[in-house]
Amino acid sequence: MSFPIRSLLLPLAAALSLLAAPHAFAQAPWPNKPMRVIVPYPAGGNSDAIGRFIADKLGAALGQPMVVDNKGGAGATIGAELAARSAGDGYTFMVAPTAVFAITPHLRKVNYQPFTDFVPIAQLTGSYSIATARKDAPFNDIKELVAAARKAPGKYTFGSAGPATATHLAGEMVDNAAGIQMLHVPYKGSAEALSDLMGGRIDMIYDPVSLTQVKAGKVKAIAVLSKKRHPELPDVPTIREQGYDLDTRSWFGLFAPKGTPKAMVERMAAEVEKILATDEARQLLLKMSQYPEYVGPAAFAAQIKGDSTFFKELIVRANIHVE
Repeated sequence: MSFPIRSLLLPLAAALSLLAAPHAFAQAPWPNKPMRVIVPYPAGGNSDAIGRFIADKLGAALGQPMVVDNKGGAGATIGAELAARSAGDGYTFMVAPTAVFAITPHLRKVNYQPFTDFVPIAQLTGSYSIATARKDAPFNDIKELVAAARKAPGKYTFGSAGPATATHLAGEMVDNAAGIQMLHVPYKGSAEALSDLMGGRIDMIYDPVSLTQVKAGKVKAIAVLSKKRHPELPDVPTIREQGYDLDTRSWFGLFAPKGTPKAMVERMAAEVEKILATDEARQLLLKMSQYPEYVGPAAFAAQIKGDSTFFKELIVRANIHVE
């Protein structure tokens, strides 16, 4: 009788093995192949540097290479669309700033949905924006600027790196918060605006690019538009310390395409939090006038929606358009 029973059991065991195989395959460790981080800007800028740093550290933590894929163009919308159309399988991610999610969609048609095509993983950074005046300006802090601007609406000017850039919107935020009216002068980049500030042709800029010239004494910082003081300008108070509850809402974040499993998102967020807690992260980001500021998935998602509403209202109020 033992032979027939054995004959029945062997095929049954084989069948059970085949049934179990797909389950075993589905439970394969993640990640088990190289991953990709899309940066929707060309190589060489802050987005690229931050993306490469995070990719390198995450790759080491997760045991798989994480390759940066620069997809610049059309105000970052090309790279963002590529990320949005990628599979949510835990192998494609994107590092992007505030503009991609909370500003650009209010200024032009984009082929992605900021709140449904992506899963926010973590905020990576906050930004130091320096309110800088020409050396001989008749004001030395925000209160004095406000007083001067109220006496002569439209007389004083602020330059920016271009319409609807963070440096433009920062100036509009100050005008709105303080109830003043300054004349916006757009340039083709931060370097041109700083040059005209040093030459006395404009009165203000709101741009971290001014740091070197502030330290050299060629222009003067009257406030820092961030949640904390700039480590290299410890004597310059934040705008909040001067009585205005203002945050430029400028950040970089890590995102995944929709459908990315929650467990993978949470694992990535946990690793990001560890990376941002290091001195290496703090020192690298400071070179770009950024600082580590971790915010987890749920809180970051809510924050992005709030930022989007804020910038939509600001853009409408200031009548900002881009060609």
